[in-house]
Amino acid sequence: MTERNTQSIGSASRRTIFCVITSITFLLISSLSFFLHCSSHPYFINNSLLPSPKIFAVIDTENPSFHYQNTGHPSIHGGDISIEENLSNCNPKKALKVFMYDLPPIFHFGLVGWKSKSRCVWPDVLSEVPEYAGGLNLQHSIEYWLTLDLLSSRYPNRPGPCNAIRVDNSREADVIFVPFFASLSVNRYSKVTQFQNMSTNKFLQAKLVEFLTAQEEWKGSGGRDHVIVAHHPNSMQDARRMLWPAMFILADFGRYPPSIANVEKDVIAPYRHVINRFVNDTLGFDSRPTLLYFQGAIYRKDGGIFRQELFYLLKDEKDVHFSFGTAKGDGVNKASQGMHSSKFCLNIAGDTPSSNRLFDAIASHCVPVIVSDEIELPFEDVIDYSEFCIFVRTADAIKEGFLINLIRSIGRDEWTHMWRRLKEIEHHFEFHYPSQKDDAVQMIWQAVARKASAIRLKVHKSRRFSWYDTTNDRPKPFTLPKEFDL
Repeated sequence: MTERNTQSIGSASRRTIFCVITSITFLLISSLSFFLHCSSHPYFINNSLLPSPKIFAVIDTENPSFHYQNTGHPSIHGGDISIEENLSNCNPKKALKVFMYDLPPIFHFGLVGWKSKSRCVWPDVLSEVPEYAGGLNLQHSIEYWLTLDLLSSRYPNRPGPCNAIRVDNSREADVIFVPFFASLSVNRYSKVTQFQNMSTNKFLQAKLVEFLTAQEEWKGSGGRDHVIVAHHPNSMQDARRMLWPAMFILADFGRYPPSIANVEKDVIAPYRHVINRFVNDTLGFDSRPTLLYFQGAIYRKDGGIFRQELFYLLKDEKDVHFSFGTAKGDGVNKASQGMHSSKFCLNIAGDTPSSNRLFDAIASHCVPVIVSDEIELPFEDVIDYSEFCIFVRTADAIKEGFLINLIRSIGRDEWTHMWRRLKEIEHHFEFHYPSQKDDAVQMIWQAVARKASAIRLKVHKSRRFSWYDTTNDRPKPFTLPKEFDL
């Protein structure tokens, strides 16, 4: 009897141990599954700078997300995949290696209304792509496209090529990417609302500076190897003075002193065009009735004062369209029709040296006439803009008769050569997800890569006296109160 009881107890113990092991295994598998479902664990921001408990009430959560189904590519999440995986379109040895901070969604996709279902930092961009804000917001959406490209860079059988690949170890990286949607932040969250002590835009900049300057990566390089997108001319106005060693991706240098932004360290990126792209364009020289086209704001500050001078010089010229216009109402469609039916399109400096009008003209195959002495152009180290653009000094353009006589002197053959060249290079200025070969996303990464060796040189020189460095502080914890955890 005792023997049977002992056997029974032993059997029960084995069953108990088996159940415990099974339970632990299940929990481990569940935990691993959750980990793989998120590209990484979220950071949190401490509340030392919180201006008000309701500061993020202004974030638009009504903007719906759309779902991008790609049945040909399984949803393998990027956070735990080694870059040595078999990547059919992405060669880790040739690609720019990029470490990306896992900032909370409030700095990026949370600003477009995306909410994580599982407290993940990032959406699974092979099955769910949060939609960016529409309208004129799109012209400065560069940070959105670059972030999407990095998130998808390690997926096996990823669609499209890649020039940049995300890595987990910052020590392996060529550059460090800061995923802050700065342009959207300034465009939509700059106003102080009823429940705020400061705007959401100012708050996010302050927290970003606090976070970055506390990180070992920033301390190790002085921020020189960090990449920050601030494409909207007014974005990062507070933070740029403190983060200036980083590489900025900008539209131009119009509102930056050379000590903060310059062509040596920074990258100029194209605007995303607003008008409709001219697909299957066969409208040659004789099929475009308007000689010279401009539609937009005529009275501008700073360099834009020359717009009104040109307006008075050109407004009565035959076959010239020079009028006021906005993107509101049917403005975009009218501008598309106008550019598609014009031989030349004026790109005049406004409040800043650049505008999306140049890229609207390229998308329309309307030969750009650039009157902007301080303009910086994307990828000009590899693209010769003189092959498809006409450049005119401002001092010459405002001489009576100079500009219109110059344009009229360009004949069919010369124009046709530039028109064909526009159609050959337009893909360099198109933004796609998934990105395509040598599109704007890949061209930007290539431009960053061309500066990588100069960055390494500066970082290495800055470490010459590192033996004297006694500041080896650990990064401060980055925490966010529960009510702000998007």
